[in-house]
Order: sequence, then C-alpha cells, then structure tokens
Amino acid sequence: MILLQLSAGQGPVECGNAVGLALKAIEKQCKAQGIKLETIEAIEMSTPACFKSVLMQLDSGKTPDAKRLAASWQGTMLWVCQSQFRSKHKRKNWFFSGHMYEINDIQFDRSITFQTCRASGAGGQHVNKTDSAVRAVHTETGVAVRVESERSQHANKRLARALLFQKLEATKHAQLSLQEKARWQQHWELERGNPVKTFKDEKFALVD
Repeated sequence: MILLQLSAGQGPVECGNAVGLALKAIEKQCKAQGIKLETIEAIEMSTPACFKSVLMQLDSGKTPDAKRLAASWQGTMLWVCQSQFRSKHKRKNWFFSGHMYEINDIQFDRSITFQTCRASGAGGQHVNKTDSAVRAVHTETGVAVRVESERSQHANKRLARALLFQKLEATKHAQLSLQEKARWQQHWELERGNPVKTFKDEKFALVD
C-alpha cells in the first residue's frame, strides 16, 4: 500500500491553497498514468479548496508507477505566488510538504484487530441491516479508528487500515521529546531553502 500525505504544516491559508492545487495536479498525473487514486482523509481550512492536510492512497497494481509518482512529491515544496487572499501582503513564498509511506499490508495486518459493527447515521435500510462499519485496533498500542463512510465492509476496512497507520505516525510524532522536536524543527527550517519542487504563479506551473 502506497500512501502520500500533503501538509500545509502550521502555514497560513496560502499554504493550504498550495496543498489544494497540488492535489489537483496529482489527480491529473494519476489519471494520465492509469494510477488509481483515493483520498483517504482531507482536513479542510475554513477557506474553500484549501487544506491543512490530505492523505491519499495510490495503486497501480503490480507496477512501481504509484510508488514512483508518490516519491516525486516527497519533501518540502515551494509555491511562489502573490497571495490571492491578501492582495497587499508582501510575502510570495508559500511552503508545503509531502511524505510517502510504503506499507507491507500483510505484516501490518498482523498487528491489527478488525471488528465489524452496525453503521449508524444516514443510509436507510442498508445501513441498519448490515455490519458494514469497521473498527481497527493496533494491538500493541491500543490506538483505534472506526470507519463507516463506505457501504461495503471491504471498503471500510481498507480505509481503516490507512487511517490507522496515519494515526500511529502522528502519535509517534506527538511523543517526540522537546529536544527531538527542536531538532526536527531546525531540519525543517533548513529544508525550506532547498525545495524538491517549485511552482510559480496562479497557474501552479512547475518550474524546471
């Protein structure tokens, strides 16, 4: 399983806008290359089409295309553009980041306990009569997620697996010591000066 997460970090709405534009660019790339793309989680800002973070799953079957594409979006990226939200704002450099996760499905599943249960909420008779909701628990840490957004148990299980992995990664980061956080922050600030991708202007054109 290949996951790609885009993040605006603690950046302002312009960085969130960059994440939204990057998502559209990735969708276009995946369509052109025949790669299946599924948005697992999107945390929106108050401004439309702007995101704090987006978690995607890419699948190209047995070919390495999905991994190659996701890897090309890994690292700190820069969008050079006048703010569309603050016309008099002098800053034009907006940073966002991408991180790829490659998960061994079989090995990861061995550390998860899946439980099925009745879905709740809208959905009519289908929701009330089937155990389509899935709760995934990481047996070692007790971290759990519940997914019932899809109609099929299989689809909810797939989403739960991806969300659980992302939640475990977030928990690891939250548990870093202050010293480790300071070291990570210093590294991030240093990387801001060396983006792996640079985009320019409102068209979000990639600069070679």
